[in-house]
Amino acid sequence: MGDTPPAANVLTDRLLRSWLRCRRKAWLDHRGNPNDRQWTAHRNLQLDDQQRSFVALLPERPGHGEDACRAGAPGVIGLRLKGFGPGGEVLESHPPLLLRVRGHSRWGDFAYQPVVARQGRRLTREHQIPLAFIAHVLAQVQQASVPDMLVVGGGGRRLERQRVGFSAGLKRQLAEALRKLGSDLERSQPPALAADRRKCALCCWRGVCSAEAAKAGHLSEVSGIGAKRREMLLELGIEGLQDLAAADPEQLALRMERFGEQHGEVAHSLVAQAMVQRDGRVQRLDSELALPELVDAPGVLLYDIESDPDARHDFLHGFVRLPRRDDGQWDLAASRYHPLFVLQQHSERSCWRRLKTLLDRYPHWPVLHYGETEALALRRMAQRQGLSTAQQTKLRQRLIDIHARIRRHWRLPLNSYGLKTVAAWRGFHWSQNGADGAKALLWWRQWQGNGLKQRGRDQVLRWIFAYNRDDCLATWAVAAWLLEQDSLLNQNSLID
Repeated sequence: MGDTPPAANVLTDRLLRSWLRCRRKAWLDHRGNPNDRQWTAHRNLQLDDQQRSFVALLPERPGHGEDACRAGAPGVIGLRLKGFGPGGEVLESHPPLLLRVRGHSRWGDFAYQPVVARQGRRLTREHQIPLAFIAHVLAQVQQASVPDMLVVGGGGRRLERQRVGFSAGLKRQLAEALRKLGSDLERSQPPALAADRRKCALCCWRGVCSAEAAKAGHLSEVSGIGAKRREMLLELGIEGLQDLAAADPEQLALRMERFGEQHGEVAHSLVAQAMVQRDGRVQRLDSELALPELVDAPGVLLYDIESDPDARHDFLHGFVRLPRRDDGQWDLAASRYHPLFVLQQHSERSCWRRLKTLLDRYPHWPVLHYGETEALALRRMAQRQGLSTAQQTKLRQRLIDIHARIRRHWRLPLNSYGLKTVAAWRGFHWSQNGADGAKALLWWRQWQGNGLKQRGRDQVLRWIFAYNRDDCLATWAVAAWLLEQDSLLNQNSLID
């Protein structure tokens, strides 16, 4: 047992999980510089989901280690299992939970099956093959077959159980995955960057890979290019950002139409986006004001929601009230933050009443948000709470999506139009290093749990509020830039 790390030539279930998610991640986990790792809340959220699911499955405290297996404990954690793969590979497994089932093993007239927790709503290859890895090694250690395995999900609120048979097909997939994993880990250089780098935001190696992608001008660095579109461009001989920026948009459009007419239609915008990123400049897309609603507005409400998507619960509706001075300038020093904290035991009617009270207090103030999440949540709640058609229309007209306005009126020299990227480009700094939505969700779950004393709970709540307030102010940083550009447009119109 013990806590010593596995030998260099050992394949572990954790390396296998990394490899299934990204071949490069597995290599970096095995051979990368540990100092280059960045902390991410994603792993902690996974462990939190796992813990809640396991408690719902097995309310009694599980046993620990092989002694618990010998004693026939209903559940066992803390095992380190060692065995050999189908191709003779040395394997080491750390099963999150073993559940006692009927059967016969070297420990007695019972056996164990592996259990893993599922995040999300679907059972994927990323769940099944590591589960097969554990079952393969467990069968060797307990000297008894593992006919099926268990996947649980739902975080304890509505626990779902799904049995997975250890089929011949799954065994073949495991053998092939282990062969390829071993081959990748023997390489002197890491595998290529992932084609679809959207998941990189959740990875502890994101800094390393992002730096390489930027240096190489990887096509994934161009906003609007995902894995499939990158494959198309590579097939057409467009190998990087520089190639795309130098391409003739008309010719590229004709060539891309072979993959479908819709791909030809985006060729011009892809070339233009690559050009502004190459040249580091902005490009105005039209001669219209981006935020005409703010010309005579007495103030604005900046709005941001924090949510627990698994529980389908918006636990915080945060607003920053930003007034305008008599001289027409926006008075950021006089801004005030209004957090509306919503517990699950609170009714939606109560939540809506508090939201409506705040909105009605400033009837002529536009509500600025970044992305469609806030608008959809507010409009759907208003509809469910019986707001009249006329009132719903008025609310919809007050809601202004700053992300949509940026995309409609400007092309920016950025690889993403997300709030973090655009606001940072404008010089905005979040007050808490490394804070993001996943970390706020982790704080929320810690606040809900029983493991914190009151002082700790109060501090966690302050962290959540500070992050939410910063997101509201980051939205304003982007909106303020749009207003500056609108002002320049007006000045140029007067000169003309």
